[in-house]
Amino acid sequence: MYKKTGALAASLATIFSTSVLAAVPQGYPADYQKVIDAGTKEGKVVVYSTTDIKAAGPLIKGFEAQYPGIKVEYNDMNSTELYNRYISEQASGGGSGDVVWSSSMDTGLKLATEYAAEYATPELDKLPKWAVWQQKAYGTTYEPVVFIYNKRLIPQGDVPDSHSALAKLIAGQTDKFKGKVTTYDIEKSGLGFMLAVQDYKADKDYFKTLADVAKGGLTVQSSTGTMMERVSSGENFIGFNILGSYAEARAKGDPSLGISYPKDYVLVLSRVSFISDGAEHNNAAKLWFDYVLSEKGQTILANQSDIPSLRNDIEGKNDIDGMTKLLGSALKPIPVDESLLEYLEPKKRLDFIKQWRTAAAK
Repeated sequence: MYKKTGALAASLATIFSTSVLAAVPQGYPADYQKVIDAGTKEGKVVVYSTTDIKAAGPLIKGFEAQYPGIKVEYNDMNSTELYNRYISEQASGGGSGDVVWSSSMDTGLKLATEYAAEYATPELDKLPKWAVWQQKAYGTTYEPVVFIYNKRLIPQGDVPDSHSALAKLIAGQTDKFKGKVTTYDIEKSGLGFMLAVQDYKADKDYFKTLADVAKGGLTVQSSTGTMMERVSSGENFIGFNILGSYAEARAKGDPSLGISYPKDYVLVLSRVSFISDGAEHNNAAKLWFDYVLSEKGQTILANQSDIPSLRNDIEGKNDIDGMTKLLGSALKPIPVDESLLEYLEPKKRLDFIKQWRTAAAK
């Protein structure tokens, strides 16, 4: 009997200590405690993400410190792998991600149209309206898309500051840039395809610009990390349509890597996230989702992971206000709305890829 009483007391102590540590965030409704208690009982949240584990690490650590009874099972994949795996698991009815978090905004939204639960996060009024779709899919970051270059091999006076300047630089020195320009393989990277489509929408002469950029020949890759590595080593001289967040993080410790923000237009990517309808760990998923969008979570992303925040109340310059002061009207945030789905229609997608390949082969 003493053993049973002791075990019960220990169990109650654990529950009590967890409850004290996992307090309702300031400004949240009082009944949010029910979500915390239910999420703690679930014990984990399964996240499917394209954000690499190194960048997400501080966020995971912060979340698990705030909710010590919940572990994050984090699955880091490229955008195409995430999409195919999630679709397959939904079709088979097996276990899957509780939360999807994808840099490929179009395929992320497509998944949300079919599989997202509607959820009005308590952080809703802190987010830009363009970043919220039907309270199902949410943008979570504010990431300019940039050029990168090798500082040893590209003189400062030659660094392009616009898409047209990039095209002019390469078209004017095709021998120098033969096989030395890198970007995404739009057939293997969902993110690469989405960014190419957004370039097309932003630049009325897009395919001509692409043809000039490709005059030295393009080397295409499926990941940002590979492109940065190749430019840093000098295997490639320059890269375009690179996520500025990853480039800025790499450049801090890599003196060879330069970054240029184009002045004609700067696409701004916002990683799309949603909670799965019927998520096995539904309450823990809400806690993770809200934490990512909260001031605390966004501060971690901005100041520890080098991923700019889409909020304007984050300490430091790595948020929407800081980016606006730096780049002004050149910024073109990609909205989280149905316009993302246009080129996912099979025929339109195929036709676009054919046009892209034709221009890139010139």
